[in-house]
Amino acid sequence: MRHGQRIRSIVSRIGKKLGHWLLVLLWMMLIFYLSGRPDLPHHPEHFVDLIAKKVGHVAEYGILAGLVWWACPRSGERESRRIILYAFVFSALYAISDEVHQFFVPGRNAQVFDVGFDLLGAVMALLLISNLVGRREV
Repeated sequence: MRHGQRIRSIVSRIGKKLGHWLLVLLWMMLIFYLSGRPDLPHHPEHFVDLIAKKVGHVAEYGILAGLVWWACPRSGERESRRIILYAFVFSALYAISDEVHQFFVPGRNAQVFDVGFDLLGAVMALLLISNLVGRREV
């Protein structure tokens, strides 16, 4: 490979990873925006509304954990496990910061229970990823 081609290849890989992290950032901004709204739509039936919002927490943070995993460079099974742990910790810290943010939003409140649903989503997504990656490496 010539020197110019090598540089283009490196720049291309860096651009790709920056694009992946941009998606992580955009998803985090969407979560921040939604948690900053005092007037989220709700279902008239309280139980249905509660279930929908908790499923939303699980989905939001499952997607966040998956995006973080996707954005991190890795090679080999051992490093893949480390990245899964990193994606979980990243998602957990953002979930906690999101609840702190909601504490300061009029009409919203911070609930530790919601962090639990956020973490459930992250764990579910990362277990799925781990299972899929494990099958591919076999």
